[in-house]
Amino acid sequence: MSPVHLTEFPKRAIINETMILGTQEMLERLRLLLIGPPLPTQQLAHKRLSKLRALAAFSPDALSSVAYANQEIYLGLAVAGAAGLSRALPVGLAITGLLVLVALSYFQTIHGYPTGGGSYTVAKENLGTIPGLTAAAALMMDYVLTAAVSLTAGVEAIASAFPVLWPYRVDLALLMLVIIALLNLRGLQETGTAMAVPVYLFLFTFLPMLAWGALRLMREGMGSLTSVAPPAAQPLTLLLILHTFSSGCTALTGIEAISNGVPYFQSPEARNAGRTLIAMAILMAILFAGSVGLAQAFAVIPRPNETILSALARRVLGEGPAYIVIQVGTMLILAVAANTSFTGFPRLAAILARDGFLPRQLTHLGDRLVYSNGIMLLAAAAGGLMLLFGGETHALIPLFAVGAFLAFTLSQAGMVIHWAREKGRGWAVKAALNGLGALATALALLIIAISKFLEGAWITILVLPILVIWFLRVRAHYQELARELSMHGLPPPLEVPPRPRVVIPISGVHRGVVDAVNFARSIAREVTAVYVELEPGSGERVRRKWECWWPDVPLVVLPSPYRSVIGPLMDFLDETDRQHNDGQQATVILPEFVPARWWHNLLHNQTAWLLKAALLYRRRRLGFQRVIIDIPYHLRR
Repeated sequence: MSPVHLTEFPKRAIINETMILGTQEMLERLRLLLIGPPLPTQQLAHKRLSKLRALAAFSPDALSSVAYANQEIYLGLAVAGAAGLSRALPVGLAITGLLVLVALSYFQTIHGYPTGGGSYTVAKENLGTIPGLTAAAALMMDYVLTAAVSLTAGVEAIASAFPVLWPYRVDLALLMLVIIALLNLRGLQETGTAMAVPVYLFLFTFLPMLAWGALRLMREGMGSLTSVAPPAAQPLTLLLILHTFSSGCTALTGIEAISNGVPYFQSPEARNAGRTLIAMAILMAILFAGSVGLAQAFAVIPRPNETILSALARRVLGEGPAYIVIQVGTMLILAVAANTSFTGFPRLAAILARDGFLPRQLTHLGDRLVYSNGIMLLAAAAGGLMLLFGGETHALIPLFAVGAFLAFTLSQAGMVIHWAREKGRGWAVKAALNGLGALATALALLIIAISKFLEGAWITILVLPILVIWFLRVRAHYQELARELSMHGLPPPLEVPPRPRVVIPISGVHRGVVDAVNFARSIAREVTAVYVELEPGSGERVRRKWECWWPDVPLVVLPSPYRSVIGPLMDFLDETDRQHNDGQQATVILPEFVPARWWHNLLHNQTAWLLKAALLYRRRRLGFQRVIIDIPYHLRR
């Protein structure tokens, strides 16, 4: 058995320089194709959104929630038969009223906090750090779940028209997730332009369908729920209505997105964002209340593997091309509804990272002037949820209503304190409006948490404090890092430190160690080579050859009866440091050769890499750090 070569493993990976360069070139071409060329930072001010593009970028989640919110209302009331379904419109109107109230509250948030940040910034500055982090955790969960729910609901919409796609829901949802992530990685204007087509297609098809449905209703009259409703499985009770109300409140998701992204708007940012929010709220109210009312009036009952909106479109438009267009438009807006999350999540993560509560990598702008790391993190989290829940929209719904309404409540409560502190013009009216919004969303939150607890809301309630604790741990790490790196209290250096002692681990006498020995002798007052003997007698052969080349550099041979390289070497370093007791640890110089071809690395061991890891992550001994220096030797063939 030959001795293990300590220095054969390359410095960073098992891929050689040629392979790395070729791979980098290929990846760079692919990145340019998918994402586009880098943009200079100076263009950041120009990468803003007009109101039309902003409506397309920020509103898909809010507008498309009409699809799954209506579905949840139907599923909640259908168990009570015709008596239950007859309460769909009152429940829908109650949710619409709450929607208007929340929209007005966030309109004030936009003007009170024009720099963005939404619920997190408002709650943190007015209620304290813990409430702010709670709002941030709730919003981040809401964004992830919104992306997952929107995409799965979008696939269900098109699968309702083409049932052959039903078994492939998860695959199709993941494909759309990748496409939307790539669009967002390309930048703001590209995203706004791409999102505009599905958003305005949905509006210009769904609104006329509602209008045509209203005309047909006036001509044909009301349908009979009694004749088509499924038999009642349980009586209609207040608890059932509240449970349905809590399910339908998912219609409000995404309404806070504009307040989080005010800086993305063209100047004047706050005014443009406020007008966009009002337009979005009006459209949401018409779409939601109109579709719920028509479904109840026409006594629409969906077939198996079909959504309530698909059944409504069939009833109003028939089975022709117009129905297919509606379903395609619904699928597209549900697909791009995830874009609201891709717009809000990365910015919120960047704000949290800037405040020290998340890894600082999330603050870095990518090549296209977007928060690339946040976009990729959201895509990974949403994809994981879709796989975990098998693409079932109904299973995901209970998880994110809690987070959304908790963020609403904390934000509006914070705005009450904000107006009370500012005491500007009309502050009392503004505070009262936000207070009413906080009270309404808190009541809705209580209803949602209780009625949906066993259906999955408990997961959100459990995860929220875990996220908050993690945020605090991240900040504690950064604060401790700042304390340890601070120059405060450190006395100025009074004298030049002594030249180091150097230890060179070797695997044998070859050209790969020549540069290492020469460098060590140029910087050190004392150089020692170390050879770990794995086979009896090999050390003496290495010693004789060593003394022919460097007779003035001592070589220590360490026996290793258990065939370990790392252990004997670490013990030797500790022992020699104790013996010298000279106020420093020995510097370790690692000679290592780099093979010419990537696959040559597979023919050599990884001992040098393991040794570096053991040295790097070992705690300081005797109060001093150990310096590690790599000396590469590149092979030609």
